Amino acid sequence: MTTLAHRPDTLTRDALAVLQPGFHGTTAPDWLLRRIGEGLTSVGLFGRNIHTPAQLAALTAQLRAERDDILVAIDEEGGDVTRLEVREGSSFPGNYALGSVDDVELTRAVARELGSRLAACGVNLNWAPSADVNSDVNNPVIGVRSFGADPALVARHTAAYVEGLQSAGVAACTKHFPGHGDTAVDSHLALPRIDVGVDTLHARELAPFRSAITAGSKSVMSAHILLSALDPDRPATLSPRILTGLLREELGFDGLIVTDGIEMRAIASTYGIERGSVLAIAAGVDAICVGGGLADEGTVLRLRDALVDAVREGELPEERLADAAARVRALADWARRVRGASGPGAAVQEGTAPGAGTSAAGGPDIGLVAARRAVRVTGTVEPLQEAPYVASFAAVANIAVGDETPWGVAAELTALLPGTEAGTYGGGSGAAEVLAAAGERRIVAVVRDLHRHSWMAAVLDGIREARPDTAVVEMGVNHAEPAGSPHIATYGAAPVCGRAAAEVLTGRSV
Repeated sequence: MTTLAHRPDTLTRDALAVLQPGFHGTTAPDWLLRRIGEGLTSVGLFGRNIHTPAQLAALTAQLRAERDDILVAIDEEGGDVTRLEVREGSSFPGNYALGSVDDVELTRAVARELGSRLAACGVNLNWAPSADVNSDVNNPVIGVRSFGADPALVARHTAAYVEGLQSAGVAACTKHFPGHGDTAVDSHLALPRIDVGVDTLHARELAPFRSAITAGSKSVMSAHILLSALDPDRPATLSPRILTGLLREELGFDGLIVTDGIEMRAIASTYGIERGSVLAIAAGVDAICVGGGLADEGTVLRLRDALVDAVREGELPEERLADAAARVRALADWARRVRGASGPGAAVQEGTAPGAGTSAAGGPDIGLVAARRAVRVTGTVEPLQEAPYVASFAAVANIAVGDETPWGVAAELTALLPGTEAGTYGGGSGAAEVLAAAGERRIVAVVRDLHRHSWMAAVLDGIREARPDTAVVEMGVNHAEPAGSPHIATYGAAPVCGRAAAEVLTGRSV
C-alpha cells in the first residue's frame, strides 16, 4: 500500500478522479500507484498490458490493493478489436457478425460470456459496444465494429449487448456518441464531419443510443466528430449542446460520459490534449480517456494541472469538475458493490438474477456458435480434399484494430488440412505472384472490405480468370458482389470466424 506524505486538496483529487489513463507494462508502475492514492479512480488497459488471464488478474488485484473501488477499463469489443486476446485473436465474433445473425438472445449471450471473462480478470468497465450505424459503407474505422446499417437492427442489438455485458457485472460504455457510422475519415487521424439534417440524425444515429440508455448503459463514450446540424463549431466531445443539451437533457442519460482517446488527432491536433480536456469537462464529459498513445506519468500530471488551473482561473466551474468526479466515483462504487455481492468473476447486475438474459446457446463456446451462424455462402461448396494455398490480401489496419492481432483462415485450414501453405499480399502484389506461389494447389483468397480496395479487386480478378475454382472468403464488410466458387462471407476476421469458414471449405469441424 502506498503511503502519502500529504493529502492532496479536494480540487486536485477531483482532477485526478476524472482521468482514465493508460500505462506501460504488465504490472502497475509506482507512479500509477501513487496517483491512485492521491485520487485517481480509473485506469485504462490496452493490449500491451496483457499477456495471460492470470497475469491480468494479478495486475487488477495489484490496483485494487491501492483502491478497492478502482474502475479498470478496457477496449474489448470482441471480433476485430480485442485487447484481452490481442496476440491470439478474439474468441468471439464482432458486432457485424452478430447483426447478420440478428438474434438478440445470441448477442446477449455473447456479451454476457465476454463480460464474465472480463470480470474474472478483474475488469469492470468495457469501452463497448459500438452503437454506430455503419451507413457509409466506405467508413474506414467502424465497418465490422458496427452491428450493421439498419438503425432498428443496431438499436436492438446494442440494447441486448448492454444487458448481457452488465449482467456479468461489467459496466458498458456505449460508443461513439452521437454516432460515427456516416464518416469517411478516421478520427484517430483527423476530424470527421457529418452534414446531414437533424431529422436524419435522430432517426438514424441516435436510435441505438436511445435503446442503450433504456437498457441502462452505465456509460457513454463521446465521438470526436463534427455534426454541423447539432453544433457547427465544436466536435461532439467538446460540445455542451451535444453532451449536456442532447445527451443529458433531451435523451435523459444520467450515467458517466467518457471521451474517446483525447490524444486522437481529431482533438489533439486542433486543441491540444490539455485544452481539449478542459473543454470536454466543461461541455459535460465526466471522464477523460487517455493512454492509447500517451501512457506516462507526465501526461497524467499535465491533464491534472490543466484542469486545476482552469478552475482556479475561472474557465471551468469547480462545481462541474466536482460533479464529473462524483459520477466517476458513483460508477466505481456500483462496480465495487456488484463485485462484492457476487465475488470476483461471478458478478451480476443489481436486480438481475444469475443466468438472466442468456440463451440456450450460452457458455464458453458461444463465440464459435455465433461465428458459425454468421457465415453466408454464395455458390456451391465442393469441400477441399487436399491442402490448399491460402492467399490473404492485407490492407493497412486502422488504429482501433491494430496490426498485432492475427486474422484469416490459414491457421484454421492447416488444423483441418495439414500441409496447407499460405502467403500474405499487399498493394504492390499481382495475380501472377499468387499463382506462381500456389502452383497446382487450389487457391483460397481471403479479403477484408474488398469493395474499398481497388488493387485487391484487380488481383482477385486476375486470379479468378486463371483459376475459376478459387474460393473467396470475405472477412470484412460484405458489400462487393460475391466472387469465387464458392464465396464465403464471415462478417468479421476473428479466429472463430476463420474457423467457421474453414469448416465450410472442408466440410469438417475441429
